[in-house]
Amino acid sequence: MGLLSKVTVSTVGLGSKALLNLGFCSSVTVNGLENLLKALEDEERDRGRGIVTMSNHISTLDDPVVWGVLPARFYRDSRRTRWTLGAADIMFTNPVFSTFFRYGQVIETFRGKGIFQPAIDDAIQKLNRGEWIHLFGEGKVNQDSNDITKPNAGKLIRFKWGIGRIMMEAQRPPVIVPMWLTGFDKLMPEGRSFPYNYLPKPGAALSVTFGEPVPAQAVQDTLATLVQEKRIPEHPKSASGGLADPSRPEEELRSASVAGQGWLGTPVAQAMNSVTGTQTQNPQRATEIARVRSAVTAVIQRKVEDLGRRVLGLEKA
Repeated sequence: MGLLSKVTVSTVGLGSKALLNLGFCSSVTVNGLENLLKALEDEERDRGRGIVTMSNHISTLDDPVVWGVLPARFYRDSRRTRWTLGAADIMFTNPVFSTFFRYGQVIETFRGKGIFQPAIDDAIQKLNRGEWIHLFGEGKVNQDSNDITKPNAGKLIRFKWGIGRIMMEAQRPPVIVPMWLTGFDKLMPEGRSFPYNYLPKPGAALSVTFGEPVPAQAVQDTLATLVQEKRIPEHPKSASGGLADPSRPEEELRSASVAGQGWLGTPVAQAMNSVTGTQTQNPQRATEIARVRSAVTAVIQRKVEDLGRRVLGLEKA
C-alpha cells in the first residue's frame, strides 16, 4: 500500500469513525461485525481466498461512512480495507477526484460498457489474490428498499450481472458476507436542493448488520439445481443488460473457460455440456454461460434480501 493511498484511506476512515462516534448521529448500532473481522484476519486469504461484502445502497454516504465501524488499526493495511467499484461519471470527473478515489481503493467503472470491461477484470484479479471487494449490487441508490412503509421494503433492484461474472471467475470460493444498512437514507436523504444535497443531516439513527458468511456449498448446490431445472433466463437480452452478447462470443466462452476451473466449475460444466457441437455452436454456448451468470447473481441477491427482511422485521418472502 503506497504512502498516499495509506494516508487517503486512513484519513477517510478516521473521518467516518468520527462522524459515527462523536454525536452527529443519534445512535449507531452494529451487529455481526465479527463475521467480517474473522474473514479479514483469516490466513486462507494468503492462499487466494478473497472476500466479497455486498449490501443495499441507500445513500451516497454508505461508502465510506459505513467503514467507520471497523477498528482504526485496519485503515493502515490495504489487505484489511475494501476495494470497490465506482462510477466514472460521478467519481472520476476531474483529475482531483480521480486521484482521490484511486488512492481510496476505488476501481473506475464505466456505465454501459458491460461486464467485460477492465474494471471487472481488475476486481476478479484482486479477489483471486485474496483481497476484499465490496459491491453495491444494484448499481444505484435505492432508498425504498429500506422504507417499511413502501411495498418494495426489503427488495432490491436486480443486481448487475457483473456481480455474477466476478463471483464465477473466482478460483477459490470467496467468503461472501451479506450486509444490510439502515438509517443512512436519513443521514443523506435523496432529493434535497443545493447545497443541502451535499451535506449530511444530523440526528440519524444508523445500523449496520453483517450477516453470517454464505456457505459455499449452499451456493453451489442452489446453482446446480437452477441449471439442471433451467429455472433461469433462457434468452439473451442486450449487451448492456448483461446477458449474452451475440457479437462477443469469444469473451463469453473465455469467461466460461475461466469459471470452469474455479469453485463453480461443476454447474458451469453442466450448463456448457447441455449444448453439443463444435465452434459453430458458439452463440448457443455464449447464451448458456450467460444464463448461469444471471443465476449466480440472483442467488447472491436473495442472500442479501433475506438478511434485509430479517433486519427490517419483515416476513421472509
